Amino acid sequence: MAKINFKPNEDRVLVEAAPAEQKTASGLIIPDTAKEKPQKGKVIAIGEGLKDKPVTVKVGDNVLYGKYSGTEINFDGKEYLIMRNSDIFGII
Repeated sequence: MAKINFKPNEDRVLVEAAPAEQKTASGLIIPDTAKEKPQKGKVIAIGEGLKDKPVTVKVGDNVLYGKYSGTEINFDGKEYLIMRNSDIFGII
């Protein structure tokens, strides 16, 4: 797991997206233009939460999130997503 010096505000969560699938189940290689955006990733950092609504995930959890959730950011040469806790569907 990557150790970064970043602390999200309030109920935001920093997620490292899982890599996109390279092959189909039958073994066909997927070209870069046809790869779908991943919908799962690993929680890297979490905020403090809101006063009446704490963050429900912890660092290291593997999570599922919406296809268009979060904002892509580049930090120390790696790509991450920063999203609200409510954008996360669940822990896997």
